[in-house]
Amino acid sequence: MGLLQQGKWVDKWYDTKNNDGEFRRQDSRFRSWLTANGKAGPNSEQGFKAEKGRYHLYVSLACPWAHRTLIFRELKGLQDYIDVTAVEPIMLENGWELNDPLYGFDYAYQLYLKADPSYEGRVTVPILWDKQTQTIVSNESSEIIRMFNTAFNHLTGDQTDYYPESLRSKIDVVNTRVYETINNGVYLSGFATTQPAYEKAIKALFESLDWVEDILSKQPYLTGDQLTEADWRLFTTLIRFDAVYFGHFKTNRQQIADYPAMSNYLRQLYQIQGIAESVNFEHIKTHYYRSHLTINPTGIVPVGPLQDFMTAHNRQDL
Repeated sequence: MGLLQQGKWVDKWYDTKNNDGEFRRQDSRFRSWLTANGKAGPNSEQGFKAEKGRYHLYVSLACPWAHRTLIFRELKGLQDYIDVTAVEPIMLENGWELNDPLYGFDYAYQLYLKADPSYEGRVTVPILWDKQTQTIVSNESSEIIRMFNTAFNHLTGDQTDYYPESLRSKIDVVNTRVYETINNGVYLSGFATTQPAYEKAIKALFESLDWVEDILSKQPYLTGDQLTEADWRLFTTLIRFDAVYFGHFKTNRQQIADYPAMSNYLRQLYQIQGIAESVNFEHIKTHYYRSHLTINPTGIVPVGPLQDFMTAHNRQDL
């Protein structure tokens, strides 16, 4: 793992940690927006116009943040509009490796330097790349999925809205807790370097998982009767939980399979058309167990667990 400093790749821990042993995730740096008319988005000075074939998406099939963008590309019918390159599963001293179809690059950090030769900081996926101006539009997954949600509607005719105005306040509240204590919470646990930091993360994580279980025992989705982005943001963590986080990140109080409502909900989402194909457990397990050598020095990838997300579930709203 590493980051860019003064135009060079530095082999060091890619997030900062304070003396308390808590993991710190740095903010994304490229935050422009892709919009239907090319006008600037809500938090940027520059806008990029939605056009077929203009953009390329770089993802890791292991990364839950990148997985969000693959899901929205599928849900919104953007397969023919936005090309995709998946990086290699193992990330070691040179960061994400790839066979880049655009420039022949070997590493994701080369894309960052092409976009901004003075860039310093972490090199993350997803990367939404503009082939026309040859730069990064965004590397913030939460904003990329909202771009995909609306920007191409006039071209595709798909008006499905996963961030409807009537539910936005509820979605935002759920997203905040899910991000802080579940999406990022598993990393706070796995990358903690002190016992107090680990136990603090675990407590918050399972309090929130219990909270989610309670919600889903009363209603089909996190914000009510409608499937929204909040559900998909949670899904990418839940689908990895039993396979990697439970053991590798020591989130082993219990598995998602032990939660009746949540495990049924997980199977429901997995069975939606196109979603199962976006989940690659071989890639996921290989990345976590063979890339995080400070946690798993042997690099041994466990053979389990056995999981079946295609079995029947007792929810009535699929």
